[in-house]
Amino acid sequence: MSSLYLREDLEAAEPGARLTLTGPEAKHAATVNRTRPGQTVSIGNGRGLVASGEVVVATGAELTIEVASVRREERPAPRITLVQALAKGDRDELAIQAATELGVDRVVPWSASRSVSRWEGAKIAKGRDRWSTIVREAAKQSIRAWVPDVGELATTAQVAALADGADVLVLEPTGDSALTAFTPGERELVLVVGPEGGIAPGELEVLRAAGAGVVRL
Repeated sequence: MSSLYLREDLEAAEPGARLTLTGPEAKHAATVNRTRPGQTVSIGNGRGLVASGEVVVATGAELTIEVASVRREERPAPRITLVQALAKGDRDELAIQAATELGVDRVVPWSASRSVSRWEGAKIAKGRDRWSTIVREAAKQSIRAWVPDVGELATTAQVAALADGADVLVLEPTGDSALTAFTPGERELVLVVGPEGGIAPGELEVLRAAGAGVVRL
């Protein structure tokens, strides 16, 4: 399988041209993935553009390919957002990694009342940076043309407000119906996952009142 590397400033690419990657991505390609001239790899911008071609230069400082093909992918519809409650350990991180590999378009960290983990002060920016790194690497691993956005840390009220322009489904073991019974439409789909202690009854009431559905897996 071809490896995917990211160059966020990439705006265009043409077959026959040469495309160069530098910095940490080039170093990772050469020293970790042991990429060598003659191999085929892809370079994307994380926003739908992916160029693939044969490696002609592979050093710790530079990865250059001769572009053989270019594809542009529109963002899939409907747009899918995962609202993931902060959880202890790495449970929330594993969840957003898996969700990225499955194709979500955005992840939003949620400070639920039962969240053991807390992002406060400087931890907010640090936590979002960590999540951004996780979804970026997961997108590369799954060869995705689009890297998911990472939203701001949300309160329960802010999560409920998402129902104004999207179909919001709260995943809860005591849900009213099965998730498989839901048929997506054209509106954005927001999936809400609670912390390890479950979603507090008061929060469920707020989400229901905003128009969210409560479903079980």
